[in-house]
Amino acid sequence: MAPKGRTFFLIFFVACAALAVEHDRTQGKKQDFKYMTKTLMKKCQDKGYPRPQMGLLKTVFARSDVPGKDEDKDEDKDQPDTPLTSFMNILDSVVPGGGSLSRAHPGDVDKMKEEMMNFSNLPSMIKKMRNSSEASACYMKAFVASLCWKALTKKGSNNTDSDDYDTLLSGTKPVVLDMPSTGVNFPEKLAKKDVKKWAKMLREMYVDMREEKRAKVLGWEKEQITQNYFGCTTMPKSDSKSGEMQRCKSSVKWLNSDALMTLGPFLSYLKAADLDSSPKEVLQEFFKSGKLKEALGPVRRMVPRFAKRLLQRLQECCRKEEFAPHMEKLGMLVCYYNPPQNLTRNLSKKLLSLLERCDDDSYPRIKKLKKYLANSMISNVNISQELQELGKSITSLPATTLSKIPSADLLKAIRKYRPDYKWTRGQKRALLRKIVGSKKCKDISREELVGLGSVASCLPNCILKHVRASELLNDIEGLRNISKRMNKGRMKALLQGLYKNTGPSELVKKLPENLLRCMSLKSLQEANITSWDQVGGKNWTREQATLLMQKISKTIKFKFSNRMRKISTVLQGVTCKMIEKTSDNDVPDMVRSITSASRLLSKMQVRCAARRLFARRLKGRPDFFQTITEEEMRDIPMNFLPYMQPEEVMKLPDSVCSVLLDKMEEADPSSSSAGLPSRLALTQRALRFLTKGSSTSSLAIEDVERLGPFLCYLPPPQLQLMDSGVRNYSLETMASCKHIPEKHKADLIQLIKKNYGPGSTWSAETTEALFPLLASYDDCPVDLPFDKPWMKDLLYYLNECQSCKSKTLRKKLFDTIVDNKLDAARRKRTVSGRNDGSTTGVKVPTTELIEELKSNNVFWEAAQLKLMSRETFTETVDTLGDVPDFRADQLSVLSQKAIEAFGPLSQMTEDEVVQLGCITRGFSNKDLQALPFSLDTLEDIADCDWDDIQMEAVWRAVAKYNNQTAQQLGEAEIVSLNRFICGFSSSEIKQISVDAFKEAVDSINDIQCSFTGFQKLKTLVMAAFGPPRSWTETIVSGLGNLIVGLNATDLSELDPPVLSFLKISSIPSITPKNLKGLSVIQLKAFGPDNAAMVTKEQLAALNNDQLSALENAKNGIDMRNTAQPPESGGPSLTMEGIMSFMKPVLFLLMGILLL
Repeated sequence: MAPKGRTFFLIFFVACAALAVEHDRTQGKKQDFKYMTKTLMKKCQDKGYPRPQMGLLKTVFARSDVPGKDEDKDEDKDQPDTPLTSFMNILDSVVPGGGSLSRAHPGDVDKMKEEMMNFSNLPSMIKKMRNSSEASACYMKAFVASLCWKALTKKGSNNTDSDDYDTLLSGTKPVVLDMPSTGVNFPEKLAKKDVKKWAKMLREMYVDMREEKRAKVLGWEKEQITQNYFGCTTMPKSDSKSGEMQRCKSSVKWLNSDALMTLGPFLSYLKAADLDSSPKEVLQEFFKSGKLKEALGPVRRMVPRFAKRLLQRLQECCRKEEFAPHMEKLGMLVCYYNPPQNLTRNLSKKLLSLLERCDDDSYPRIKKLKKYLANSMISNVNISQELQELGKSITSLPATTLSKIPSADLLKAIRKYRPDYKWTRGQKRALLRKIVGSKKCKDISREELVGLGSVASCLPNCILKHVRASELLNDIEGLRNISKRMNKGRMKALLQGLYKNTGPSELVKKLPENLLRCMSLKSLQEANITSWDQVGGKNWTREQATLLMQKISKTIKFKFSNRMRKISTVLQGVTCKMIEKTSDNDVPDMVRSITSASRLLSKMQVRCAARRLFARRLKGRPDFFQTITEEEMRDIPMNFLPYMQPEEVMKLPDSVCSVLLDKMEEADPSSSSAGLPSRLALTQRALRFLTKGSSTSSLAIEDVERLGPFLCYLPPPQLQLMDSGVRNYSLETMASCKHIPEKHKADLIQLIKKNYGPGSTWSAETTEALFPLLASYDDCPVDLPFDKPWMKDLLYYLNECQSCKSKTLRKKLFDTIVDNKLDAARRKRTVSGRNDGSTTGVKVPTTELIEELKSNNVFWEAAQLKLMSRETFTETVDTLGDVPDFRADQLSVLSQKAIEAFGPLSQMTEDEVVQLGCITRGFSNKDLQALPFSLDTLEDIADCDWDDIQMEAVWRAVAKYNNQTAQQLGEAEIVSLNRFICGFSSSEIKQISVDAFKEAVDSINDIQCSFTGFQKLKTLVMAAFGPPRSWTETIVSGLGNLIVGLNATDLSELDPPVLSFLKISSIPSITPKNLKGLSVIQLKAFGPDNAAMVTKEQLAALNNDQLSALENAKNGIDMRNTAQPPESGGPSLTMEGIMSFMKPVLFLLMGILLL
C-alpha cells in the first residue's frame, strides 16, 4: 500500500474507532456526575419544587468550604469553577430562570467534581441542608447526592474518615431512591466495616424503595457478604465483574448471623433454597434474640413458600408447645404460623393481637384461626373485660355471639376500636339491634353517633337524616370515622341531614373527603365557589372536577400555572380545548400540571397535552425529533412519548437514548393506551441502541432491565435470540406485565413451553415466577404441576391478583382446597382407626371449606350443595350470600336450604333476608315480592346478577314493606335503590321528583341495567337535563351509565368534545345499532379509554370509515398510513449498525496490513 494510502487508512480507522468509543461512552452515561445530577433535579422539578433561594444557596455553598479559596481575596470572587456556580450551571439546564450569577463552563463541571470529592468539608454542606425543608433543599440534595455517590463508589473511598463517611453516605439517599434501578451501580467491593454502614442506610430506605431496587440491593449485599466472609462470588463466570474470584459452592453456609443482620428486611426477597445456607443454630439464635422480628419489621408481604420454609427452619428448635411462647418474635411470619390447639388464654390473647396485622383475604387460614381464638376467649364470666381484650378481633365473633352480648358491654367495646373495621352483613344486623333496639328510627346524639365508629354504617337512613349539622360539623374527625364505611345511600342520607341547617358553601369547606365526594353536582353548582384556592387540596371525583373546572373558568380565565399542582384532582375536568388554547409560553406549566395529575386523568387528556407539547416543539423546527437534545428529551414526560408517531420514534438520535431508557425503565404502563404503535417503536428504538444495531443475542440482563415495562412489547422471535440466562430473566420479568400485545400471546406461550419444558415438570421456583402471566389468560395455557403441595399457596395468589382472570385456575384452587380437606379427613380416620359410617371421598360443603373458598364457592355442583347440613348453611349464609354469580340450579338448592334454616317465606324476617344476600335470587318472582326487603339494604345486593323481572319484583317488595311510592322518593332513597330503579314501570319513573333525581343522579351513574331498563329512565333524564344536543361535559360525565338509554338519533346529537367524558363502563352496554348512529367525527372524539371498551359485537356493526375513526380514537394514529417498526431484531442500516459491522472488519484489515 502506498504511504498516502496507509495514512488515509489509519485516519479512517481512528475515526471509526472514535465513533465506536463515542457510542460506548454514550451508553455508559448513566454513571456521569452531571447526568445523574440532572436526572435527580428533574425529579425535584416534577414535584413542583421551586428553584432554591440565593440566600440559602450561599449559606450551603459557603466559599470557605472550598479548599484553596479565600473569600476575602477579590481575585477569587468571580472564579467560574466554584461549587455554587457549577451547581447553578446544571440547575439552569433543568430549571431555567436563574439570576446573573457567574456560570461555570460545562467543561469545568467535571473538574469541579473531582475537587469536591477530595475536599473535607462536603459533609458540612450535607449538615447545613438538614434543617432546610424538602422543597427548598431538593435541588441541592440532588447535586450533593451525586457528588457523594461518586466519592463513595470510587477507589480509595475506604480511607475517608469514619464520621465523614457516614455523613457522605446519608447524602446519597436521593440516588438510591430516585435514580432508575440500572443507574445505581453499588461499589463492587467494600471493606466489612463499610458494608455494615451501607446496609444500615439501605435498611432505613426499604419502605420507600421500588420492588426491583430491593431485589438489586439483595443481590449486591449477598455478593458483598460472600466476598468478604468466604472469598467467593455468586456471580456467573460470564459476568465481567466476577474477575478471577472463585464461584461459591452450594455447600457454603453464607447466611450467618452477620449476613442476617446485614440483609434485614431484604431477607424477604431471598429464595426458599437460600435458607439452607444458614446454619440451624445461627438462624434459631437470630430468631430467639428478637432480631428476626426487628429485621422483618418493615415487611408487609412475603412469598408463601419462602415464609413457610423459614418458619419450618425456626420450629426445628423445639416442639410446638415449646415454640408457642416465642411467637411474638415471629414478626410478619406470624401470618403463616399454625399454633397448637391447647394454647393458654394468655397465649391466645397474645396471638390474636399479633394476627391483627394479617389481612383475612391474603392469608387462607387467618380468618378461621381468628374466629377460633376469639370464640375461645369469650366465656361470659367477665364479658366486658373479655371484649376489651379482643381488640380488633371482635370482628371475628359470629353474629349469633354478638347478639347474645349485653348491649352496654358491646357498645363500650366498639367505641374503643378503630373506625375502619370490616363487619359482615349478619354482624351489622346484630349490632343494629343492639344500638336501636325495637325502635328503628330513634334519635341518637352526636356523642352516641360518633362513638359507634364504623358500626354507624349499618344505621338506617331515617336516623342519619335527622343528625344535627351544627354539632357534627364541629367534629370533622368523628364525621370522617362514622362515614368511612358507609355506602352511598347512607352517605346521601347523612348529607341530607347536614343540608338542613348548612349551606353547600359551608359543607365544601368542612366535609371530610368521603362525604365531599358524595356531594351532588347540583349542590356544588349552588355553592359559592369562584376561585381555585377554594377547591385546592381536596379529592374530587371526575364528575365534580368537570363541573368545578367549567364553573370557575367562567369567573377566572383558565390558565395553566404552577398553582395548578395544588388542584390536581380538579384537572380531571380539563378539556382538550383548554389544553389546545395554552399559549406557547405556558406549555411548560401545562406539561408539569398534567404530569403531576396524570394518574387521575384520562388517556385522552394526556394525549391532548402531548400533542400540544409536540406542536410547540415542532413549530419552526420540523426536525425537532431528529435533533432533540438530552435536556429537551428530559423535559418530555414518559407518558407523552407513546403519543409520538412511530416513524418519529425511530429517528431519535443515539445521544438521547440514555435519557429515553431512564424514562422507559420507570414508566407507568397504565398512563397511555396499551395498543399504541409507538410503544412497540420505543421498544425497538431502545433495542437498536442497546444492541448497537445487532440482534438481541448481544443483550445482557442489565440491558433488559433498562427496558422496564416496555419489555412486555418485545416480540417472541427477539426473545428467542437472547442468551439462555437473559431469556429466562426476560420471560420471568414479563410474567408481571399488565399488557402483552394480543398478536404475541400465542407465540409467547410456545416459547415458554420450549424454554422450560412441560409445565407438569416445572420446579416451584419456575412455576412461581411465571404464574402471574399464565393466570392472566382466560384458560391456563400450560398444564401446571397441580399435584405438588406448594401449588395451593400459589393458587391463593389469585385472590389478591387484579389481572388474574383465569377461571380454569380458580376451579383448580377450588379442587385443591376441597381435595386437601378430604385427604386430611381420610388421614384422621386412618390414624384414629374410626369409621363413623360417613361417606368417604364425597365432596361435601363444610363451614371450614365455605369460609375458605369465598367467591370460589361458585364451583360447587348443585348435588354437592344439597349435602350441606342445615347448621353449616346457617353458619356460612353471609359468605354464600356474597357470591354474585351462582347458577340457577345452585340457587334453587340454596333457596331451599334457606327455607329449611329460617322457615317459610311468610315468616322470614328482615334480618334473615339481609343475611341471604344474593341467595334471594333463587326465589320465584312471586316469592320475591313477599319478602321483607328493607330499602336501606338494597345496595348490599345490587351487584348480584339480577334480571329485569327480578328487579321489578324486588321493587314491589320494597314498596310494600316500606310503604313507599315512586312519588315519595327523595335523593337518599333513589341512591339506596341503586339498580333496582330499573325495575320501575314507565309510569312510575314519570312520578319520580326531577329535583330529587338531579340530586341523586351522579351517585347512581354506575348502575348496571339492561338497555330496556335504561331506556325507561331516558324520559327522566331528558326532563332533568334537556335534549342531548345541549349537554355539556359536566352533564355527560354526571349521567355516566344512564347514557345507555339514548337511541341512535339521541347519540348522534351529542357534541363531539363531550364524548371523551362518557363513563367507560357505559360503552359496552350501548347497543351495536345505537353505536352505529355515531358519526366519524364523534367516534374520533371518543378518546383512547372509551374506544378500548368497544366490544366485538359493536365493532361488527360499524362500517370501514367508522372503524378507522375508532382506531384513530384508540391510538391517535391513522393506521392506514402508519409504517410499523421492525420486529425481527436484526441489524438496521444506521450508524450503530454500520459500526457494529465495520469494527471487526477494520481490525481484520489492520491485521492484514501489518503482516
